[in-house]
Parts: sequence; structure tokens; C-alpha cells
Amino acid sequence: MVRTSELHPARLADSIQDAHERTLVLIADLADEQLSVPLIDVVNPFLWELGHTAFFYDVFVLRLLGSKALLLAGADDLYDSFTVDHDDRWSLPLPSREQSLSYKSRVFERILAGLDVAAKDGVNLYLYRLALLHEDMHGEAFAYMRQRLGYPRPALAPSASAAAGNGHGGGPLAGDASVPGATFMLGASPGDGAFVFDNEKWAHQTVVAPFRIARAAVTNLEFAAFVDDRGYLRRELWSRQGWQWRAKNGAAHPYYWEKTLDGWLRRDFDTLVPLEPHAPVVHVNWYEAEAFCNWAGRRLPTEAEWEMAASAEPTPDGAALTGRTRRYPWGDESPTPARANLDAQLPGCVDVRAFAAGESAFGCRQMLGNVWEWTASAFYPFPGYVVDTPYREYSAPWFGYRKVLKGGAWATRSRLVSNTYRNFFLPDRRDIFAGFRTCAR
Repeated sequence: MVRTSELHPARLADSIQDAHERTLVLIADLADEQLSVPLIDVVNPFLWELGHTAFFYDVFVLRLLGSKALLLAGADDLYDSFTVDHDDRWSLPLPSREQSLSYKSRVFERILAGLDVAAKDGVNLYLYRLALLHEDMHGEAFAYMRQRLGYPRPALAPSASAAAGNGHGGGPLAGDASVPGATFMLGASPGDGAFVFDNEKWAHQTVVAPFRIARAAVTNLEFAAFVDDRGYLRRELWSRQGWQWRAKNGAAHPYYWEKTLDGWLRRDFDTLVPLEPHAPVVHVNWYEAEAFCNWAGRRLPTEAEWEMAASAEPTPDGAALTGRTRRYPWGDESPTPARANLDAQLPGCVDVRAFAAGESAFGCRQMLGNVWEWTASAFYPFPGYVVDTPYREYSAPWFGYRKVLKGGAWATRSRLVSNTYRNFFLPDRRDIFAGFRTCAR
């Protein structure tokens, strides 16, 4: 349930300020030369990313609500992600760091100045919330771009020593949860005041056969066994597309792993650390997850199975479902630091046994937070799908090409995710904070 206070202009203003300040922190410690990144298909120039977050508020809030003043001349030719091709962003005459920060500050001030009046209209409130969540997504992108480039960890969380004493518990979490077959309402339901993206609309009946799903995501230790068993070199474990990707990229282990005489290390931003055995494997793509499943005699859950394991409630005997669904795995109460590893409250992933307070009704742990989880499902619209305006390009251009991820990662904002939220990426992306859990065949 979304409480009325969460939609109050003052509460929304606090969230917008929080997102704005986080964006600034994500680049504040970087030298000017670090903002000029190499041309890589999974990153953007940092100054472009910064300007784009301001531009989104400018276009989808200020201009749609009647602002005539151009807060940055030529912004449309610089920051429109659907007219400026990715590779062209390196040759644009982007404003300097100071000019980019000034543009963002001017937009931010104008946004807050008009919020009280604009929020009296539900449509206007939708625009503000859309722009806020868009900035949250790019905040996470700043974090995984820093990881990809080997930059220092962003100063968003306590030190590793503080995290070690967080009291959430550690170690492995073995076993499967049994979920009875049922007709399940997949997707978001209207009317509770929650922000819903167009690809979540609306809940519809989906028949799901009984299944068994892992209580926890696949760990580094489990994935290392696959690597050490020559899993990357065994053609029979890979789909045709997966093997083509593996061969083209020479992949022999997860992207940030490094083998030494003492075992596996993992690059965590700019530091090599010993591989944490019971933390979830992260920065693996869909093809790698699929190959592991074939090696382990398991499979990826479908989107419906994943959401059912996170949302549904069983009857006391466990043989059926009550018909009630939860917004979050633990219930309808908003995420807290005790329930999920979100909001960069900790400096990365923790062991899969942590956060017992966030379990679903079936005993599945960390279905929100820690790592995004790949599903077997391709990203397609739900029945009756209608493109939301004004951001018509959010979902529709990507249907059929991408895979659905669920849950959220340690760097994901808690106000963005719920059980019905659908993330979507191409199956070859290894840079995002993604892992997976498995189902029994």
C-alpha cells in the first residue's frame, strides 16, 4: 500500500532533492579526465549522463507544464537519447563540468519551485514521479559505469568494516521453496496510488504449474564450481546464441573475476578482493546464467514464477494460494534497511543468508535487493498494453529484444522497485548488477 503522505508535495520534494544530491555525489570525486570515458557500448560520457538527467526533468516536467524558458540552449541536440546515437555522444560539444552542474541546479530549483502548484493535478504528479524515478535509474547506471571503468567505489555507503557488523547475518542458504500451481494475477493492479510503468499494466490471469524455486540466488561459490568444471568451454551447455557470444568475447569466467594461485579474486570497482563465497554471483549475463543452469540440471524461473514466489501467499497447508498478493516479498510495508539491501545502504552485495526479515511467504530470501535476477522470459507487453504518454519510448522500442529482470540490486533505489517492477536488458549485458536464482526442472 502506498500511503498518502508519500504523494504529498513536501515528501516528493524530499525525494527529488535526495535523487539530485545522489547524482552529484556520484561524480563529485572524479577528476575532469575521468569524466572523459573511452567509447564503450555499455557506458555513456559522464557529462552526457549528468546533462541527460537534468534534460529529462526539463522536457517531461517543465516544458509539458508550460515553461517557455530554455534553461540550456541546444539541450535537445545534446541530450535526447532517442535522437542522439550512443556513439555520437563522444563527439558532441558538451558543456563543461561547471556548466553541466549549473544546468542541473537550475532545473532542480525550477522543479521544486513549481511542485506545490503542479502536484494538485494527478497528471502533473505523474510527471514529477516519472522524472524522479528516471534519475534514480541513472544513479544506478553511474554506479555500474564506475565499476566497468575501474573507478573508485562511490561514496554512498558505510565502509566494508561497518557493513561486516551490520547484524544481517551471513552464509549460504540452501534448498528450494515449493510453490503450488495456480492461476496467478501477473502484473500491477490499479488503484493503490503506486507509480506504475506502462509495461507493468495490468494484472492479468496467468496459469502457472507447480514449481520449486531456490530460496536464494546462485552464489559465487556455486558459480565458481561451474567455471572450474570448464563450464565456459563446454559447447553442450550453451545455446547457439550464447555460444556465439562466448566465442566472440573469449569469455572464460565472469567479467570481473581473476584467477590467482590462491584462488579467485573479484574486481570491486578499483580494488581486487577475495571472492566472497556466499555472496550472490553478480555481473553475469543471461547467457552465462542459462549455461550454469544447464550444467546444474536446473533452469531459470519464468517472470510469472518469479513474481508468484515473491508476491503470492499460500494457504496454511501450502497446497494452494489464498488469492492475496503482496507489493513486496514481506508484505505491503515499504522497504527498510532491515528487509532489503537497497539504496546503497551497504557497499555492495552481502551473503545470500542475510535479510531474513525480507523473506517472501514461501521463504525465498532477497527477492528485492542485493542483485537483479534474470528470468527466462523475454520482455513483451502484457495483454491490453497501452503506451503511456508522454514517455512513449520507455518500453515499446525494446519489446522482444530483451530479457526481464526482477528484484533490484544493492544500488537500486527502494522507491523504484516492487514485486511487479520489470527491468529489461539485452541478454549479453554483464555490466549491470545482475545475478540469478534457479528452479528445479
